Amino acid sequence: MYVSETKLTARYAETDQMGIIHHSCYPVWFEAGRTDFIKKMGLPYSEIEKSGVLLPLIELRCFYKGFSRYEDEITVKTSVCQHNGIKTTFHYEVFKSGCDESITTGETIHAWVNRDFKPVNIKKYKPEINALIISAADLL
Repeated sequence: MYVSETKLTARYAETDQMGIIHHSCYPVWFEAGRTDFIKKMGLPYSEIEKSGVLLPLIELRCFYKGFSRYEDEITVKTSVCQHNGIKTTFHYEVFKSGCDESITTGETIHAWVNRDFKPVNIKKYKPEINALIISAADLL
């Protein structure tokens, strides 16, 4: 299974009154990890969208196990954990530099749709995109 690593630096604007990164920032980091994952697969999100396919979020799960602060070096590890051609589930682990344990984990579930937001089966609609996901997720 392919796991991409996306490096980020926690920004001051992402902190809350307690001086830690606000919980709402982690889903944004998930998105950064996901778009980087897809780009590293060989097909940037923008190219997928140009081909007439969209991948809207339909569910988000986020589990907070630790915290980070301003200027912490962050790594978001992203992988595909489920894919059936209609929906794809991405898994995330967020690590603070110097820590072996993840501080946050989560999943996002996305539906494959056309420009009219009608569901499509990516296996039939765009088999080349499906093949990339299957390969990256090691779901053969």
